[in-house]
Amino acid sequence: MSILIPILGDQLSLGLSSLSGQHRNDSVILMVEADEETTYVPHHKAKLAYILSAMRHHSDALRKAGWRVDYVKLHDPENSGSFTGELARAIERHHPGLIRVTEAGEWRVKAMLDSWSDRFDVPVEIVPDTRFLASHAEFETWAEGRKQLRMEFFYRDMRRKSGLLMDGDKPVGGQWNFDSENRKPAKNDLLIPKPLHFAPDDITREVIDMVEARFGDHLGRTAVFGFAVTREDALKQQAYFLDHALPLFGDYQDAMLTGEPFLWHSILSPYINSGLLDPLELCREVEARYDVGKVPLNAAEGFIRQIIGWREYVRGIYWFAGPDYVDRNELGATRDLPSFYWTGKTDMHCMREAIGQTLEYAYAHHIQRLMITGNFALIAGIDPKQVHEWYLAVYADAYEWVELPNTLGMSQFGDGGMLASKPYASSGAYINRMSNYCSSCRFDVKQRTGPDACPFNALYWDFIARNEGKLRGNPRMAMPYKNWERMSDSDKSALRTSAGQFLERLG
Repeated sequence: MSILIPILGDQLSLGLSSLSGQHRNDSVILMVEADEETTYVPHHKAKLAYILSAMRHHSDALRKAGWRVDYVKLHDPENSGSFTGELARAIERHHPGLIRVTEAGEWRVKAMLDSWSDRFDVPVEIVPDTRFLASHAEFETWAEGRKQLRMEFFYRDMRRKSGLLMDGDKPVGGQWNFDSENRKPAKNDLLIPKPLHFAPDDITREVIDMVEARFGDHLGRTAVFGFAVTREDALKQQAYFLDHALPLFGDYQDAMLTGEPFLWHSILSPYINSGLLDPLELCREVEARYDVGKVPLNAAEGFIRQIIGWREYVRGIYWFAGPDYVDRNELGATRDLPSFYWTGKTDMHCMREAIGQTLEYAYAHHIQRLMITGNFALIAGIDPKQVHEWYLAVYADAYEWVELPNTLGMSQFGDGGMLASKPYASSGAYINRMSNYCSSCRFDVKQRTGPDACPFNALYWDFIARNEGKLRGNPRMAMPYKNWERMSDSDKSALRTSAGQFLERLG
């Protein structure tokens, strides 16, 4: 019996579950560049170039491994524009007795896969994605009946399950979390590591040319494109991070510096989320570096927590919350996303830095996303669905299952605390403490009101005031509300007036 195995653009793993146990001589792999996948949000041009080039290179790797691959390119004149349409054409070409596919990564694609059984007169087998530590059922079992869902407790279970950084049934070092040691600001240093840059080969250059011709009106640039597009090159970046950046990743993972978009971050998330790198394999490499004394415990634990803790947790939340999660808006934020999110043209230096590097590289690290662009959107009352769609469009590592909970839940508190225990809102003081952005800004971070004051300051207190009915009862918000109560009526009025004037200009 011939088996047709569709592989999606975020399933670029040679060990994919749909391939497991299948014989190469009676299987055909179907890979499709579909117009519906490139346009459902206006993806950054570098993101499109990365995914499409990685897909083409992965098809070559599959062929070298002995698989037959039926690959449909975007500009193929017969391309129907949808994966389902191309599956229909592939069925006519190959007459399979079975369609076998690894489960979808997001609700939209799940609906597509679920429709195939009714549409085609061919049995469809959907198998679990084994590239994650926790299955959907395992997360649901963990979550059911809990009054609150908190990543820290889920993370401990994942440590126990994986055995990573464990000493028997106890955590190495005597504690689960070393986050308190990982909040140091950084200084400009000639020794800051630079991630590897991979010059585009012929396949990538062909893809870039196509992206520029077909999606020229999308944001971003491809002129500085340097992503790895093969597993071999992704492994090179992994090794570079482990050797040169991981030892100080823990200390400076929350730091931000003007002109330094990467600092000690791994730049591995695009490769993990598309399948070129194995997350558990990477975590074991990190643990091995700690075991031989090359990496301090706070760095090893901090990085592993991002992978088997946070990454696994947001996936669990995404599927547990359901397809209507995207429409949640607990704080009733309705303001439109400002145009400078698409251009980077703003006098706020921190926003200009974070958005500017996003447009340049399709990348910003997690604190820039959470505490700069996300924080501003939160305290300015931007519609969280618009914020979500922006994040999904602009980052090379953004797939809805990982991006939506991080944006709507963690960053915008749109789910009312399902994901995060409090809103991650701050004034300019946090940004000043963790970066050197404020020293280059036309606004004064020490002023709270007036035309020269840092907009984050008045907007923060306006956020506190206008959401008092929903946030005052949150134990982690007790201190901000005590501070608000201590202010005089005139100070409160001045802050809210200043915020209102800024928001009016923003509109």
